[in-house]
Formats: sequence, structure tokens, C-alpha cells
Amino acid sequence: MKDPGQLIVLTGPSGVGKGTLIQRLLQDCPELYLAISATTRSPREGEVDGEHYYFLTPAQFQSQIEQKQLLEWAEYAGNYYGTLREPVMQRISHGQQVILEIELVGARQIREKVPDAFQIFVSPPSLGDLETRIRSRGQDSEDAITHRLNQAKIELAAAHEFDFQLVNDDLESALQTLKTKVLSL
Repeated sequence: MKDPGQLIVLTGPSGVGKGTLIQRLLQDCPELYLAISATTRSPREGEVDGEHYYFLTPAQFQSQIEQKQLLEWAEYAGNYYGTLREPVMQRISHGQQVILEIELVGARQIREKVPDAFQIFVSPPSLGDLETRIRSRGQDSEDAITHRLNQAKIELAAAHEFDFQLVNDDLESALQTLKTKVLSL
């Protein structure tokens, strides 16, 4: 019988490079699986249900909450986002390592529901570096940048809650550290 898999949670402030790290990790380690989130927001052009997100109506999402079918969930900008329990637990039961890229609120919910999940917090080298990264993307208004930085301060204060802290000061170095940690679990 195959050993059970592992749930790995990756959290960190917006703009810290979580998505890039995960994308590169999955290229190098295709045996890993990135969990697909459920959302009530409308699909954007090119997004496919079940591939990019599970697109649910608000009523369907509420039903998932009531039936305790979500490992974690939160509301953001008027839409709900969460992780469906069944697809994740099925892969874990088949011996696969499953990665969740989620926010702090969701990571705390996972800690309660799946206490043996391994939780990784990705930090910037400094708040100033994070601000530079966010501004260089050119996607946000000044108010949005201020909001992201204030939220980052809250998230950074919670880094000690995690099993492993990874500073993304150099992408290649951070990727190697992440890969070594994940593959040793």
C-alpha cells in the first residue's frame, strides 16, 4: 500500500512571489499537485472550470460551507474563495503531495482541520522590498498598494505560526530551498 500523501500550505503576503515559486516548483516536480480553488467570481477570459478554478454560484458555495465540504474559505472583494475537501483528500489518500496557495485566514482554518498539514510562510527580504515588487507590477492604485502593504504587515506578524519560513530574496535560491523542504516531507 502506498504511503499517504501530504498537504502543504504556502502562504505569504501579496507580491512576495508565491505564484512564481509554485509555478517553478511544479515545473521541476510534476508529481506535486496544486489544489484548484473554488470561487463565486465569474470566469475571466480563457479560464476553464475545473482547471483554473471550480466556478460555483453563491448558493452552491454556501451549500459547500453548510455541508462542511470546504477545507478553508474566505470572502474577498465580494466573492467567496475556498478549497474543496474531496479532491484534495482523495489525492492525499493516493499518496500525492498537494499544495495549497492560500491566505493567512485559510491557513489558520487548515491548521484546525488538517493539523498534520505542513505550513510554509514566504516572506520578502523586507517590507521595502515588498513595496518595490508591488509597485513594479504596475497593476494597483495607490490605495490598493497601501491596503496590500497594511495587510502584509499583519501577515508578516503571523509568520512565526508556520512550520517553515522561507525568505524569497533570490528566486533561484528560494526555489531550491523550497524544493528541498517539500521533497523531504
